[in-house]
Amino acid sequence: MSEKIYGIHMGKAKCAVDLGDGSERGEYVNQDYILHTLGRPHRSISLMYCYYPLDKEWPGRISEVMKDAEVSFQWDYPYDDYFTYKGGINGNTDDEPFTYMRDVRRHGQDVTLTLTVDPNVPDEHLVAIAKDLRTFGRMMLRINHEATGNWFSFTKRTDYQGVADFFVKFSKIIHEYAPNVKTIICIGGVEHPEKGEEMEKEKEFAQCIPEADIWSVDKYMALHWGWPYDVAERGGNSHSRSKVRDIYELTKLSFERYKFLNGGTAKPMVMSEFNADGDVTGAYDQADMVKEFCDILDEENADWFSGFTFYQFRDRGRLGLEIQDPNNPDVGIPQPVLKTYKEIIHSERFLPEMKQGGEIELPIKLRWGGAEDADGIAIPLHFEKNPHFCELYFDDDDDGNYMFEINGKWFYRSPAAKCIDLMSAFYDAPLSGECDMTLKMFAPPASGENDPSQGDDWAENYYYTVKKLPRIRIFCEPIVTKS
Repeated sequence: MSEKIYGIHMGKAKCAVDLGDGSERGEYVNQDYILHTLGRPHRSISLMYCYYPLDKEWPGRISEVMKDAEVSFQWDYPYDDYFTYKGGINGNTDDEPFTYMRDVRRHGQDVTLTLTVDPNVPDEHLVAIAKDLRTFGRMMLRINHEATGNWFSFTKRTDYQGVADFFVKFSKIIHEYAPNVKTIICIGGVEHPEKGEEMEKEKEFAQCIPEADIWSVDKYMALHWGWPYDVAERGGNSHSRSKVRDIYELTKLSFERYKFLNGGTAKPMVMSEFNADGDVTGAYDQADMVKEFCDILDEENADWFSGFTFYQFRDRGRLGLEIQDPNNPDVGIPQPVLKTYKEIIHSERFLPEMKQGGEIELPIKLRWGGAEDADGIAIPLHFEKNPHFCELYFDDDDDGNYMFEINGKWFYRSPAAKCIDLMSAFYDAPLSGECDMTLKMFAPPASGENDPSQGDDWAENYYYTVKKLPRIRIFCEPIVTKS
């Protein structure tokens, strides 16, 4: 190891990659497992919750409270079958989704919270939610998504004008009480260009476009919306499949219309849910369609497109990188799309920007703004050849919560861990000879929350002072060689 160390800045990727983790179709999977499986953190992890506190069944998850009800469609319950948001008025931030939000942030990722909300709740509920979110850094809040549809409960409790008015009101409250949070408007977008360039329900939702920080559409290149109440069969009417190029063009048209309705000024454009359903395509075409879409982004150099959220990591149907084992919900069965997706997110367009700065000395105060804006340490390393051992050792008094990257693979160190084995970074990408590389080190908050005592910018930035580096143990031979 060189005695010199350098500053390094992590910035935005050309196209951010976010990942859905848990929904009506699957349970939350811890971030350690996902990190080891995919080899890198995401820009953001998307969590899906609902808030209908005026209903008599609340706060139970509706499919569990009404498990004996006769329903024939996923959204036939009185309110949406998501996990229930336990914060708000008289809420508890030691419960979901906050436990998972902390897990996400301590692993160097931002949070995207999708929240379907009864549009009839009094404003004090919305203020309470905003206050819940103030310590979670640069998170994103997707309010009443797919708002031009007719399946979610919030669309059945008011008209579309009421849904749009509610978004504007809630977004203003978020901006006042939790300015660290960016709001996402998710509507149908341009669905039928042959009928004109207007978006679905444009008259009602035009007011939402300047109010939101981020614009979004959900686009499934294939989807079986009848799941889990029927099986997709040829000739059926509960599923569909589109051409990949058509999905790309519709998304681009939607962005252009958003921009037009915002007076010609662009904002970040994302797909908050993106995939092809293996129920319709089978496992092989699913992987091919995901790759084809990402190839188009690269070929077109689609700089208008800010990122997508792959829906989702583990699924009880065929919308996951893994399928949940029907015999054990803690076990995932990898699908072909997992390998494809892993290759995509490790390619240049989808990797965060890294800029190495000048030489620095310890102690050094690191800044964690978020997954697209963080200042860390670059540690030069020299390898004589491919290592047999590459490890980090931490002193007992080192309480740092760290994310490390080496040879393209990321590792997490909790404050309790005394040794982190980096060798898996070399199993799939062994060194062919002598090599110099850097070990990158960042310090997101160990608690998963920002600290209000750290200064005026505490809601946007978290700081941690590194006093000493871990001891790095590298051997390029076995401890005992063959006799």
